[in-house]
Amino acid sequence: MSVTANDRVALYEQASAVLRRNDGGDWTKASPHLYPHQWSWDSAFIAIGWAHLDPGRAMLELERLFAAQWTNGMVPHIVFHSDGDQPYFPGPERWGCKVAQPRPASPILTTGLCQPPVHAIAMLRIWQLTPPSQADDIRRRIRKLYPRMLAWHRYLATGRDPEASGLVTVYHPWEGTDNSPRWDHALAQVQVGDLGPYTRLDTRSVADPSQRPTDWDYDRYLWLIELLKLCRFDDAEIQRRYPFLIKDVFFSAVLVAANTALLELARVADASDADRRLLADWVDRGRRALSARIDPQSQLCVDYNVRTGDPIRLRTFVGFALLFAESADKRECATQLSRLDSADFCGDSRMRWRLLPSTSPAEPVFEERNYWRGPVWPIVNWLLWRSLARLGYHERADNLRLAALDQLATAQEFAEYFEPFTGEPLGSPQQSWTAAVALDWLAEGNPLP
Repeated sequence: MSVTANDRVALYEQASAVLRRNDGGDWTKASPHLYPHQWSWDSAFIAIGWAHLDPGRAMLELERLFAAQWTNGMVPHIVFHSDGDQPYFPGPERWGCKVAQPRPASPILTTGLCQPPVHAIAMLRIWQLTPPSQADDIRRRIRKLYPRMLAWHRYLATGRDPEASGLVTVYHPWEGTDNSPRWDHALAQVQVGDLGPYTRLDTRSVADPSQRPTDWDYDRYLWLIELLKLCRFDDAEIQRRYPFLIKDVFFSAVLVAANTALLELARVADASDADRRLLADWVDRGRRALSARIDPQSQLCVDYNVRTGDPIRLRTFVGFALLFAESADKRECATQLSRLDSADFCGDSRMRWRLLPSTSPAEPVFEERNYWRGPVWPIVNWLLWRSLARLGYHERADNLRLAALDQLATAQEFAEYFEPFTGEPLGSPQQSWTAAVALDWLAEGNPLP
């Protein structure tokens, strides 16, 4: 595994070019064809990439996204832009968010779902990369955006966790890991009604449609939207009558890390003591909740189905939620690292690089080329790399970073995800968030101009 100086320069130039090609002026396409609008957690990673090129443009990415924040604090998972020059399904007409009880930011068209809150992590990274000459401007903008970030986290800590359990409830597979096997059983319980005819566009935007979710999945994805509309996207109503409610340990772990990031930015943003105490409480509550979700047999964190109370015992990347949440318990971290190195994950001898796959190759449902059912996702490995470094596992973190860069240099493509055994680039090409995390990895320890 070797990333040469020439590789580094080429990756930097190519990654920068991907962001610039996908730039919409004050927002960035997630990819040029498959994802032609502004996705929520994509934008957070994309802002990290922009921070290496222009911190002001990085802040603009977040500011444009948060302009679409709903009145209840939710940041929608897609913001539809009229200048998105590619058709997309399902578009705003399918979502019908005008019926929503918590009002969207009119007249901005959005979906009625959300995604993991990487945004505060991105804002902290922007601040860390801001040169002294721009510090006053970026500080001013952080202070203005900070209350919106806090409202977003408050929504997740209350509207999505009315039990105050420390775990976020997700309503739809599109709130993070679309066709992960984590959702299979819960989706199988969803009785699909009359959807009428529809035409998928996603399978036309990839070279191999088998890399995308199946029509069986899509029927359920779309029917869940219809049920959300019947509930008028009202959280209380959803939690009373809606069938798909999952306590998601990965989403919850990202929220813990994001609350920690907001705490670190509190001085920059001149946050009140009350806000700091609230954030600290959310961090502690989230970590305790994740510790309680460790499965004694697998030693992995497990989601659970709120409707049935059943744990979801599958070996996927979310099992390392305690690492993603930067657990303060060294014993917990040591156990998670041991599982990470095991043959179920990075220690599988077939893995070309020791990078975390989305689903364990040891799982019967593993599919090496199918979206979240097996491939390696650079953004997941960026989150893991960041956590390992912050926990003090610097050698492990750097080995992961170098492996990820070697994968990208070998593939010569900033793909959405990669086949774990061969490194073949899969899914959507010219993916903005992949280019963005590459820029951050390249800058670590050896900054480029």
